[in-house]
Amino acid sequence: MERQIRIPAGQVQLAGTLHAPEGKNRHPVPLIIICHGFIGSRIGVNRLFVQAAREFAANGCMVLRFDYGGCGESTGQYGDQRFEELIRQTVHVIRYAENLKGVDPAQLILIGHSLGGAVATYAAAREKHINHLILWAPVAYPYSDILRIVGDGVYRQAKENRYADYQGYLFSSHFFDSMEGFYPLKEIGSFAGDVLIIHGSDDEVIPSKYCIYYQKASLLRDRGTAAKEIILGADHTFSNAAHKEKLFSSTVKWIAERVHPVRSAGMQARS
Repeated sequence: MERQIRIPAGQVQLAGTLHAPEGKNRHPVPLIIICHGFIGSRIGVNRLFVQAAREFAANGCMVLRFDYGGCGESTGQYGDQRFEELIRQTVHVIRYAENLKGVDPAQLILIGHSLGGAVATYAAAREKHINHLILWAPVAYPYSDILRIVGDGVYRQAKENRYADYQGYLFSSHFFDSMEGFYPLKEIGSFAGDVLIIHGSDDEVIPSKYCIYYQKASLLRDRGTAAKEIILGADHTFSNAAHKEKLFSSTVKWIAERVHPVRSAGMQARS
């Protein structure tokens, strides 16, 4: 079952899609929240998050995917906010979702892709109800990584003209400047739950070595486990069908080892 929802988050209304397992569940089920990346949406490139949510729901989890302010169908202006606001919006979604009927608040899972991985790391560290953190091709250095993606010219234009256009989004200079001082590789040390990092070896946007950095930082903690997987040949959005299937199956297997009820067998591609 899928239904569209709206989540109030300060000055914006966040658009979301909630996926529930088919049939009646006698007991509360685990909840997965998916955080998309830079100028992304809850659909994802090549419908990555749609397919992921349906796969996870088919394996016994409730799933919530949402658009950050100014992205997808949410209100607001994405390029006019600060990095901290993305974290706050994620916290709003977590607090909304943990009170949904049928959700087991003791089994909350946060998935973040790309910049959403950095945001999810901060949100998970702040919200103690998050038990498990899954990072797909995560950004490790928000300020330098995003400036590298958009290019120096966009940043200079934003500084000189107040705003700069990048792929149809208007960005203020404070959007970029707000990322300085945020270090998810350090922040992950404050998260007490289990961590899984998955990256593609041929990621053309975010270096795959970040997968190793995140695992090492996670292993320095006193609590929680840390596992990593590098999918050979996969790009930043796991666009190849075989790579996507591997991403989903590895994620479901890892979750199934930690929460109940989740089925780790019989994975099938969902359209």
